[in-house]
Amino acid sequence: MEKPPSPQPGDSTVAGRSPAFIARIAVPLVVLVSFAVLIFMRAASAWSLGGGSVLGYHRSADRAGQYVMRDLTWESAGQLRRDSGFDGTIEGHVYAQPLYWHPPGANVGLVVVATESNIVYALDATTGRVVWQRALGQPARRGDLPCGDIDPLGVTGTPVIDPTKGALYLDAMVKDGKGLKHLVFGLALRDGSVLKGWPVDVAAGVKALGTAFDATVQNQRGALVLAGGRLFVPYGGHTGDCGAYRGRVVALALDAPAVSGEWHTRGTRGGIWAPAGIVAAEDHLFVTTGNTSGAKSWADGEAVIRLSPELTRSSDRSDFFAPSDWQQLDSDDSDLGATSAVPITVHGRRLMLALGKDGKAYLLDRDKLGGIGGALEASAVSGAPILTAPATWADGDAAFVAFRSAAQLESCPGGGRGAGVTVLRIDGVGKGGIKSAWCRPMEGGGNPITTTSDGHSNRIVWIAGAERDDRLHGFRADNGEPVFSGGGDEDRMPGLRRFSTIVAANGRLYLAGDGKVYAFSLPR
Repeated sequence: MEKPPSPQPGDSTVAGRSPAFIARIAVPLVVLVSFAVLIFMRAASAWSLGGGSVLGYHRSADRAGQYVMRDLTWESAGQLRRDSGFDGTIEGHVYAQPLYWHPPGANVGLVVVATESNIVYALDATTGRVVWQRALGQPARRGDLPCGDIDPLGVTGTPVIDPTKGALYLDAMVKDGKGLKHLVFGLALRDGSVLKGWPVDVAAGVKALGTAFDATVQNQRGALVLAGGRLFVPYGGHTGDCGAYRGRVVALALDAPAVSGEWHTRGTRGGIWAPAGIVAAEDHLFVTTGNTSGAKSWADGEAVIRLSPELTRSSDRSDFFAPSDWQQLDSDDSDLGATSAVPITVHGRRLMLALGKDGKAYLLDRDKLGGIGGALEASAVSGAPILTAPATWADGDAAFVAFRSAAQLESCPGGGRGAGVTVLRIDGVGKGGIKSAWCRPMEGGGNPITTTSDGHSNRIVWIAGAERDDRLHGFRADNGEPVFSGGGDEDRMPGLRRFSTIVAANGRLYLAGDGKVYAFSLPR
């Protein structure tokens, strides 16, 4: 298939579509709730998950990564095949998770993907052909930066969709005549045009609040989130930890686009860089920070931080957790910041689970994080640093957490010393509450999701062997037995990047790699 032409900065194109089609996909998303739906809550949940849009990373702001695909069962999963008729040709490397947008009334949904070449694509979710594409400006090259391992550097963090506005929001590193800038864009999903008032220059907006922001050393790798009518963007640094960057959360107003708030670590570094980025639960935002530099007293690094939407700094022990050996973790670069802590519920109690580069899982009270050393339990769950975005689900009174481990514990059922998928069972809040449910060997650096056929049954853990076998893998969530092991030669997905994350929508599983979006489906 011929590669689409490269757009120039400022170009926006709508490929081969009538005005009527564009009008249809611009219809605002409306959620209809009826008394009958309330009665059949579980069925409603399944329909919502299966037929709705994927608006952000792991489908929801709690980053659970749960999807419903009614025809995808333990028995049928082995029939999955890469859709050879799906075009999916794009330009650029891809680290961000694709999104899926299908407002009511549209004949077709859109797979939306942003690349490191600073190009955003909307693809027909059935054919993979380009519906529109938008160039945001020249990305940074490796030589423009003091350190890093992404070249070029454009859009890295997963964008977020506002269904009420029909808008897509993202951060792009853009090089212009004045240097490098982090620009936050708002794009219309109907055609990719830049919305009025956007983009917002983050450094200029943060400076107006009285704080410095150096765009050359701050990188934007974590997923964005919408909460309380505002957009929140996390920032960390580049690979190599160059410069005096800080872990930051920047808030932006949507109606009159501008930076409206900012929080940063008191110590230098402490980046917020994990793929899942900012996690939202109840009325709070949760971020997980990396190692700080030269801190003699704790300065917000190696931590799970609970923030209000106003980003008010708090010294209350309920609003932060850090391991008691945070200084040693700082020294070893064995921080918590490589994985966003995720919310779970056990026996009705609201908890968070954090996973660290020290190979430990930390169980926290979500309402009272506990301060320094305040974990309810800490348990070794991996023989190597954990860098991932976990998927979570509940079964009865227990919570389950799936993640990729570079070295599984020998004690884990079904595992070994090598890399693979680990699933934890959390069924208590005291000592011994964190258990290994199962492990399975698998090479590759993707992040997991789960699918069910109805919101509960036939749960499958899916993960891609990114940067290794480049294949899709599926395991029964209850016992780890493989249900899909990558298919044939024609089912490989060259070009997947570490942290590649699957999206389940439109009866398909989608993944994005360098220059290509892939789709898997069952035979029709």
